[in-house]
Amino acid sequence: MIRYQNIYHMLAYAFQVLNEQGYRDVALEEDFENTAELLAAILCRGVAVQIKRGLMREYIVTEEALSSPRGKIEVSDSIKSMAVRKKQLICSYDDFSTNAYNNRIIKTTFDILLRAKISKERKKEIKKLLIYFDGVELLDVHSINWNQRYDRNNQSYRMLVSLCYMVIKGLLQTTTDGSTKLMDFLDEQRMCRLYEKFILEYYRRHYPQIKTSAAQIPWILGEDCSSAMLPIMQSDITLSCGNKVLIIDAKYYSHTTQVQFDKHTLHSNNLYQVFTYVKNKDAQFGDEPHEVSGMLLYAQTDEAVQPNNTYWMSGNKITVRTLNLDCDFKEIAGRLNEIADEFLK
Repeated sequence: MIRYQNIYHMLAYAFQVLNEQGYRDVALEEDFENTAELLAAILCRGVAVQIKRGLMREYIVTEEALSSPRGKIEVSDSIKSMAVRKKQLICSYDDFSTNAYNNRIIKTTFDILLRAKISKERKKEIKKLLIYFDGVELLDVHSINWNQRYDRNNQSYRMLVSLCYMVIKGLLQTTTDGSTKLMDFLDEQRMCRLYEKFILEYYRRHYPQIKTSAAQIPWILGEDCSSAMLPIMQSDITLSCGNKVLIIDAKYYSHTTQVQFDKHTLHSNNLYQVFTYVKNKDAQFGDEPHEVSGMLLYAQTDEAVQPNNTYWMSGNKITVRTLNLDCDFKEIAGRLNEIADEFLK
């Protein structure tokens, strides 16, 4: 399990804007019953701020029958539609409208949240905000284009759209009868991405003396060997301090171990992956003094058996640990601090 307030803290590291005044009290004042309530609270706060700044507008091509011509007259369409008989012409023109795609994503998400298991007070708050989205059209949730471009004019929408993505992709579930409902928790895939991002940003913020990145690790191959068709080795978190390196693979699973014939073992693919990362990074240093370690850091589950092991593999330290997310956030921070101090001092 994970406390809803801790999901907020994880989001606050993933989206720095949540540390600004106006957002911080969300986790402190609210007692959330589910993740939908939490995301709705943050989204309402963010949209309210955006409304004060001004909702995004963009030029949208509009085509309609008009008695007074405007823009470009579509002659062939006017004839085909018989609009001329009504003394009208089909015209196309650019309308500077709030019916921008990002606003449509937000309104679609609000529409879903209104049918979710959230408090009446939150739904009232959403309805008040929706007044400002009059004229903004809804989208089909199954065909939303999430690859939006951001610049200095719409940068403030990045976090809002990301929250909408988490609601629609992480909580919305289609039932057997074809209807949809919101789950209480984000699905495993979305939580895994948030978990990775949280740990990465935690070390970036609190350990500026350590180089923190989601670095790609090159394959160390022979001189005449081609790297064609080899997969990219993309680490979740790489911490570097001098010639000391810790590669962390963050994992968020419903089961931290695999079980066969009542025997618990580590997920083999996870272990092979981090070992490969470590050995190639190790080889990158050559004869230079160095220390490269690897860690599988699982989000702790309610299972009785939790991995807590250290292995020396071909000269490198590979550790498997769990991080308890169902506790006060100070304890989570303390555990992450211990990891940095243990491996990089």
